[in-house]
Amino acid sequence: MELSTHHLRAFESVARLRSFSRAAEEVRLSQPAVSLQIKALERTIGMPLFEHIGRKIYLTPAGRELLPYAKRLLALLDETTLVLEELRGQRRGSVKISASTTAGIYVVPRLLGGFHRLYPAVGVALEVANRFTVQQRLEDNQVDLAVMGLIEDDQGLEVAAFAPNELVVVASPRHPLADQRNVPCEALEAETFLIREPRSGTRADTERLFAERGLVMRVGMELGSIGAIKQGVAADLGIAILSMQAIALELQTNTLVILDVQGFPIERQWYVVHLKGKHLSHAAQALRRYLLESCGAVAHAPPGAAPDVAPLDAPAPAAAEAAP
Repeated sequence: MELSTHHLRAFESVARLRSFSRAAEEVRLSQPAVSLQIKALERTIGMPLFEHIGRKIYLTPAGRELLPYAKRLLALLDETTLVLEELRGQRRGSVKISASTTAGIYVVPRLLGGFHRLYPAVGVALEVANRFTVQQRLEDNQVDLAVMGLIEDDQGLEVAAFAPNELVVVASPRHPLADQRNVPCEALEAETFLIREPRSGTRADTERLFAERGLVMRVGMELGSIGAIKQGVAADLGIAILSMQAIALELQTNTLVILDVQGFPIERQWYVVHLKGKHLSHAAQALRRYLLESCGAVAHAPPGAAPDVAPLDAPAPAAAEAAP
């Protein structure tokens, strides 16, 4: 029995996404072509791999058995391809990186600009998602690197801190606390907060801060993005706890102000993460090294500035591995 890698890729994508149409987009084929590949794989195996119940797709027992082997085979094939390309001396390559929402919008793009100027031949694909999706993509070996702030389970992951992430309390310039100094943290209980949706790292950090201080947070509204929260705060709908890096423009334009609250800013870290034991291509190693060597540049460099980093083939610097 001969298994085609094309068939296995289509199968793994459908199994992970639970959708033929989304899998077709991912593997860049038409939906009928993906369906034909799945049918061909089922004929080779002699058993059905999926079953349709209503409008949902489920793996059959045979599909559940095949899936982990398909993932291992495809990961090994991808790793083999990288090794052979590097043996041939190719230094172009590509990197897939996933970042949690705040990092993916306000931190990583600036750094990727500097990286691209150093390595214009390296292609970088960045996807932005909530922290659970980012970690799942990483654990499924769908991306090379991830950038995130809150990591609740780092088992099986290589985690390195590369930049500070300061959390501050923000409000409209018209807020009654805007001109006050050394505001007690307990005063926040009387305020209305705008927060992100469940499973957001920013929301988890906010809830953890209140829990650590034994305070009750009064939630006025859940919003699906940092941008929506900033607009709501600017419109006097409430206050919020946000990353300093997410409000740079609003501070410059005086759309938002930072409240002087005791115990703030809260020091957090941004981490660059990859699977333990994963073979990183030269391009992925270069990007990881660039992020590690840029520590501090995110918070303090002017927009567009790029830190100096070592050449692509230079050995990686010693960096302290940190657990969040």
